[in-house]
Amino acid sequence: MTQRLPEWLTIRLPRPDTIKEVQEMMRAKSLHTVCESARCPNLPECWSKRTATFMILGDTCTRSCGFCAIKVGRGEELNPHEPADVANVANDLGLKHIVVTSVARDDLADEGAGQFARTIEELHKKNPECIVEVLTPDFKAKKWCIKIVTDAHPEIYNHNIETIERLQTVVRPQAKYARSLEVLRTVKELDSSIYTKSGIMLGLGETKDEVIQTLRDLRAAGVDSVTIGQYLRPTMKHLPVVDFVHPDEFKQYEGIGEEMGFAFVASGPFVRSSYNAIEFSKKVMAERLARAGAA
Repeated sequence: MTQRLPEWLTIRLPRPDTIKEVQEMMRAKSLHTVCESARCPNLPECWSKRTATFMILGDTCTRSCGFCAIKVGRGEELNPHEPADVANVANDLGLKHIVVTSVARDDLADEGAGQFARTIEELHKKNPECIVEVLTPDFKAKKWCIKIVTDAHPEIYNHNIETIERLQTVVRPQAKYARSLEVLRTVKELDSSIYTKSGIMLGLGETKDEVIQTLRDLRAAGVDSVTIGQYLRPTMKHLPVVDFVHPDEFKQYEGIGEEMGFAFVASGPFVRSSYNAIEFSKKVMAERLARAGAA
């Protein structure tokens, strides 16, 4: 049975022709986006603004999370042209903040870290002024894999913890809460100049106290920015929505996060990891310019 959405989760879609250009550019280079693969509800809005989140390493994930609509199976052969193609399309779109994520690739020796690094390098080569944000899998918290990515110097390193500790085995059975925290801590240990970011979904049965504890844990791991959004069931095969969190509660979490010392908190029903990511990018850019001026 399909759940009826509350009024605050209804959106007015832009005309289809406003997203056609982005779609054609992705198809021309055989590139994937998490917007399409994960059935993101913000796709029409973002693509109408000529922005998208690139998804590298193919469109087939080696993990099977209970919330995610991305195809599961054996990983595809890596495309050696993918890093340059991503950089060229990002440049054609005029993007100043570029978000790159991927499927999990447990089948690869470096779990895809090398492709992330090559993509970051190509993006910076094509547009030295751009802000690159990567949203990576956990790499099983292998420090050498994480180092491959940090050595390529992304401005923002995002890894989502997704949900509270109690629900981890249900929501993402092949991941671990402590492991995700370790990834985020390791990034800061390897390069403290990189901003770290993480995100959680609400509506899966978590309590308010559990959400606040997750925020505390992320802050203790040195995370700079956090996103908090409403989980929406992509298909009937995925985990059901336990409750729809009211916008006022999201606003409360935003205030709590800011009081904890996060540099940036985005909290709302439609917030996703990369939704309006440029807002945090503005802060990163301002601080980078300030550092350059001081030097």
